[in-house]
Amino acid sequence: MKKYLNRIAFLVLLTALAACKISKNIETPNAALPENFRNAAVDSTAKNDTASVADLPINSFFTDASLQKLLASAISKNYDMQIALKNIEASQLLFKQTKWAYFPDAKLQISAGSNRPSDNSLNGLSASSFLKTTHIEDFTTSVGLSWEADIWGKIRNKNGRALAEYLQTIEAKNAIQTNLVATVSQGFYNLLMLDSQLAIAEKNLALNDSTLTIFGFQYTAGQVTSLAIQQAEAQKLAAAKLIPELEQNITIQENALSILVGELPGRTERSLKLDEVKFPETLSAGVPTAILNRRPDIRRSELALDIANANVGIAKANMYPALTITASGGINSFKASNWFNIPASLFGAAAGGITQPLFQRNQLKTQYEVSKIDRERTVIEFRQSVLYAVGEVSDALVKIEKLKEQQRIAALRVKTLEQAISNSNMLFQSGMANYLEVITAQSNVLQSELELVAIKRAQLSANVDLYRSLGGGWK
Repeated sequence: MKKYLNRIAFLVLLTALAACKISKNIETPNAALPENFRNAAVDSTAKNDTASVADLPINSFFTDASLQKLLASAISKNYDMQIALKNIEASQLLFKQTKWAYFPDAKLQISAGSNRPSDNSLNGLSASSFLKTTHIEDFTTSVGLSWEADIWGKIRNKNGRALAEYLQTIEAKNAIQTNLVATVSQGFYNLLMLDSQLAIAEKNLALNDSTLTIFGFQYTAGQVTSLAIQQAEAQKLAAAKLIPELEQNITIQENALSILVGELPGRTERSLKLDEVKFPETLSAGVPTAILNRRPDIRRSELALDIANANVGIAKANMYPALTITASGGINSFKASNWFNIPASLFGAAAGGITQPLFQRNQLKTQYEVSKIDRERTVIEFRQSVLYAVGEVSDALVKIEKLKEQQRIAALRVKTLEQAISNSNMLFQSGMANYLEVITAQSNVLQSELELVAIKRAQLSANVDLYRSLGGGWK
């Protein structure tokens, strides 16, 4: 027995040493990356500077205490985040289980049986002649082992796939957190914009009240017609209509933020106004190659290639012979009284076999070819994810750049129209302007102020987009 086991062990060792790698892995492909992001401010003296706003922790990029509180609640309570964490836990357990794949499968068996053969059967005659009994008892306690040699790397590839799948769940959680941080912060800034627009609408309504009062005096004095009163009243109602509409949008936005942070709909605390939110004048994007390591979605694509490589190796190994070694040993007796009589009741057996699939050859080959196609598709998806990431960064950079110009122009327009209101009122009272010019000036100021606030919110949103697109928000 010992000699036979030594021969099997030698055969396994020799085969493992002689085996070559049957499937060549595809390395992570080189993605087409520019030297610098489009519209990025490039300092010729610091071309090798890889610093990026994406390296900043969440609380360093978002400095408002109210927003920090919202983000902390979202990360801990958001249901998508909780599901992602459960996926990590499940994948971690599966990955830990793979370390046992190299160990043999062991089974303990304890059995007892009694058989009463026919007196005219061979077993009955033998039992009657040799054992002097009409029934045969069998009592066995044994341990059986079965082990498949990892000659072609099937087990190794399965373990590698399990590791990549586990790491993918971590990157999935990071990707969810990155998007969640961006969504919550943009929703918070949208809420501040709505607050500002509500204040503008209320201020404009008060201005319309004042204008309507002046028109009333002019009408009493016979200087204007009832049409002027009606036009002023219509302008006032237009401003008044904005107030419930904005209040509705504020409540809806607060509800959306509450749900994102895992709470029942309620009021959202904010301790600052839109104009008080500050970001650095220049946000560094760093070098494009850095997003390969920063963005969770790109790292997930890289891990998907590891999984695809493992699947190709497994499919290829399935086409080759499998070496299986089995062994069993224990105690066996025809009588219960002799069951544990050692060493007389001891027994042992060992066997080795090679299994080669024959009729499944075409099916296994098809699976192998499909796995190679899946791997090629994964490479394309990786390159696509990199391309999209570079595009998102470039989009955010051009938004930041051009919104600064829009904000400057819009601010000048508001300032000019505010002067026009003052001038139109004075000219109207002196009889040098008609009521339509006053109403038009007020309407223009209302729209331009609302537009200026929307541009400010868009600037903040662009900053958040840059932070997210560079891979920030999960640290």
